[in-house]
Amino acid sequence: MLAIVRLETTSSFRAVGGDRRAIGRETVCRAADAPSSSIPASLTLAFDSVKFHLELNWKAGEILGMRHAPTALSRVSPEREQALRELDPLTITKLWDNPCWLSFRLNFVAFRFNDPVYRWIETRYGLVRPEFVALYAVGLRDGVAAKNIVASSGLPKNTLSRSIQKLLQRRLLRRETDHDDLRSFVLYLTAPGRAIFEETMPLMIQQQTAMLSALSDTEQRQLCELMDKLVIASPTWPTDLEKEGTAP
Repeated sequence: MLAIVRLETTSSFRAVGGDRRAIGRETVCRAADAPSSSIPASLTLAFDSVKFHLELNWKAGEILGMRHAPTALSRVSPEREQALRELDPLTITKLWDNPCWLSFRLNFVAFRFNDPVYRWIETRYGLVRPEFVALYAVGLRDGVAAKNIVASSGLPKNTLSRSIQKLLQRRLLRRETDHDDLRSFVLYLTAPGRAIFEETMPLMIQQQTAMLSALSDTEQRQLCELMDKLVIASPTWPTDLEKEGTAP
């Protein structure tokens, strides 16, 4: 059943997508499972407009067979609505009212970790992101080959090759012949490289702890298990969409 809406005393607001429309100061959305009392009056007009837009699009998406986020914005618990009001309207659209909600949510969360961490590392140590990615990988597992870092990071091979070369020049990494394959080389942290790795680790753990604080221990384990499933399934995902026949 589509939402029933009553609009009164129009007022202009910035809607999703950047255009301006007229909407009532009092907007009441009713659905079969969502009585008007479930929509608190404390929400701002801007947030009401986004919620109104998403609820209608959610129903339209169900009719068209589009896969939006499984949890509609209208089903968010009241205690979370204050936090949602702080989000940009387009961000809300991308994370809820979006057929590709999974990738956008993963990227959104990853950015909240990566941006402050890598900015701090670049400022303190003069290491740009690909360089620290390589250093961190070797710090986690000494004696790895460059190809392993490429495979685990998702960064281009030439980008990581240049980064590894810079780390070697700064004597943060050292290279040795691979005993199992004398034609290959493996990488180890030097003492200065190990010092950077150990100094950055507490800050990264602190950032992750802050992000996970919204989840209980049980929820954190559930999240980890769900991520396990996605990672394990990842080799079956297409890597070249044109070859898979999905290009227009």
